[in-house]
Parts: sequence; structure tokens; C-alpha cells
Amino acid sequence: MARTICWIAATTALAAGLAGCGLGGGDDQAEPVEVTGEIEGVVTLQTWALKPNFTDYVEEVIEGFEAEYPDVDVRWLDQPGEGYSEKVLSQAASGDLPDVVNLPPDFALPLAEQGMLIDVDSVDEALREEYVDGGVAAYEFAGMDGVFGYPWYLNTDVNYWNAELLEEYGLDGDSPPTSFEELVDQARIMAEESGGSAHLMSRKLELGDFVNAGIPVLSEDGSEFVFNTPEAAALLDEYRDAFDEGLLPRDVLTDAYLGNSQLFVEEKVAWSTGGGNFINGIRESNPSLAEKVVPSPAFGTPPLYVQGLGVARDSDNLAAAVELARWVTNAENQAEFARIVPGIFPSTTASAEDPFFTDSTGTNDDDAKVIAFESLAEAQVLQPYEVDDAMSDIINQQISLAISGEVTSQEALDTAVERCNNLLGTS
Repeated sequence: MARTICWIAATTALAAGLAGCGLGGGDDQAEPVEVTGEIEGVVTLQTWALKPNFTDYVEEVIEGFEAEYPDVDVRWLDQPGEGYSEKVLSQAASGDLPDVVNLPPDFALPLAEQGMLIDVDSVDEALREEYVDGGVAAYEFAGMDGVFGYPWYLNTDVNYWNAELLEEYGLDGDSPPTSFEELVDQARIMAEESGGSAHLMSRKLELGDFVNAGIPVLSEDGSEFVFNTPEAAALLDEYRDAFDEGLLPRDVLTDAYLGNSQLFVEEKVAWSTGGGNFINGIRESNPSLAEKVVPSPAFGTPPLYVQGLGVARDSDNLAAAVELARWVTNAENQAEFARIVPGIFPSTTASAEDPFFTDSTGTNDDDAKVIAFESLAEAQVLQPYEVDDAMSDIINQQISLAISGEVTSQEALDTAVERCNNLLGTS
């Protein structure tokens, strides 16, 4: 069985925790640092839940680095998946942040605001040449100058279609929808042909759909949410109309909703999104479905999911720490990692020449892998990191009220923006 890695949903507990420990404020972005001197000394590397499944891999990476730089002693720390944000909080608050630490962007943001991470763009002239644009952009934060982490392994979403279900209701399984507009049109055909028993659309509007439609969610300086525009209301109206027509499952607005991927696996809907390794997961839970699945690129701008490495500003051996972060995230080491962890992809531009990621053997899961990898060149983080769990609840509640017709779309968005701005501290 292939080894897997957890894409643990990041939260903003870290930001809240930092503020609660008296480290809040957000106006302490430190001045750039100079990274000079020999690559030597003791440096700590902290990863997130890689033991025991990937112990051999990480140890080989470290051994390679120490062989290249024999005056460096790398001390590896691996933290459990559970409670990682609290662990990083504790380390940051006590001044014990490891020299090189695994930080997804939303974990890096509050640390960067407090001046705890170095701007790697200011110390690494090759950064933007060697890493994909979306990965670098993921560590650039609204209202701040700099890049506060090396992008490490990436993932994105691919569209998946149940070709048999499409064809059963008069649609072409080999030519699935390529846009939201085509999705709605074909969902209408499926609903009519099935008498309303089958659905193509499988989820309600999400915040990332606004970004994908070119509708700003957050102001450029990150100071306020701005998604209560007429354009956003019009898009929300389209989902409300689709719901009224019965094009979406009725429970999509309730707690009974299982999510589009689970409904897809149960063959209750004909469309889902998932990572590049989604079909392999289907093969384990519903083998008969796996062979019917056709992958295609995500609509519009693909979403980007990022893991990365930050370098602590107060490291005693900054030169070695920066070089270690570069080493762990270089093309060779990332390619090897992606080969043993299906569904993740390297963030390095050189990997575009690697046939393992660019060539398909013709199977649908291999096609999905190639589609996902090629999508990374255009993928972006669609939901601002400033959106925490409480804000997500507010937004989802208001979207549900609008789609159900209890309030107008404009009223729902005005309420969501006002309440989220209150939580952001801008009102």
C-alpha cells in the first residue's frame, strides 16, 4: 500500500494563540537580515508528522546535507500531527523556534508579522527562478514585503467525473464540462433526464469561487474583506437559482451534507474535486467506480495547497539554516519525496522536465497525476489566510441563507463582510 501524508487542515489557532500570549500586534515586521558567514554549526529541522513513515527518507536527506557540509550538525525534530499549531505557538512564545521549521502559509503569517521569520527573498537571489510562482506567492502576505518561507510540497484539485452516470443521462462522458456555465447547463440536462434523482452539481458556492471569478475577497493591504459586491451577489444568485431548480442535492445546505467527494464515492453525484491521487483512494473504497472516473482540469484557476519551510530569524547559524531549507526543498529531494508519497508534487521549476510528473501511462489515475502537476503552474491559494474558522462559519451560514432564499444574496454578503471585518478588527 502506498504511503500517504496528511494534509492536515490548518487553522488560525496559531495567530490567536500568539495574540493571547502577548505577542500580538502585527506591526513588528523586522528589518531584513544579512546572511553571511560559513555554513557550519548546529541547526535544528522541525517537520510535521513524518515519523515513522518517512524516517528513512528524511534521514537520507539530512545525511546528504551533512556530507555536503561536514561542519554542520543537523538535529531533526518531528512533531505529531495532533496539536502541531499549539506546539509551534509554544516554541514561538518561549523563543525556542527551531532554525528550520515546517510551516504552511497560514502558520507562517503570524510568525512573519512578529518578525520571527526571515524574508528568504532578500537572502536568496535564485528563489523566484527555482520555485514555481504560486508556491512563492503563497508566502507573500498582504500588507507585508517579503517571502516568508520556501515552498515545499504542493497539491491542487482536479475535476473528477463519473462517465457512466453522465452517459446514462444523455451526456458525453469523454467531454465533461469545462466551465461553471457548462456545469450548470449539463446539470440541468441530468436533472431532467433522471427525473431529479441524479445530480451533477455537488456543492454550494465557496469563498474560493469568488476569487476564481475575479472577484476580490480581501483588500490588497489585507485590512478588510470586500466580497459584498454586485458581482459576488450575481454569482451567488446563480447558485440560488440552481438550487431552486433542483440541480444540487437538497441537503447541501444542511449538516446532513456529506461533502462532494463522499457523495461521489457513493455514486450519488457525478462530479467531485480532489487531489491528484483521488482515484487511488476511490479504488480502495469503491473499486467498481474507479474505472469509470474521468479526470479533467479544475475550472478556472486551480486551488493551491502548500507546505513549506520557514527559517527562524533568531537562528544562531543563519547561513546553515538557509542552506538546509534550500537543500530539503531542492528539486532532487522533492522529486524523491513525491515518488514515495503519491499525490504530492514538488514546488521546483526544474521538476517540469521530470517525465515522472509530465508523462502518463494512459490510466485514469496517471492522467489525473499529470493534470494536477501541470495545473500547478497556474494554481493559486484561493482563500485568504486571514479567514479563520469563525469567519468560515459566518460565510457558510450566510451563503446557505441566500441559496435557500431566506435573505437576498446582497444582504447575505453584506452581513458576512460586516461580521468578518469585526473579527478581523477593522470595524
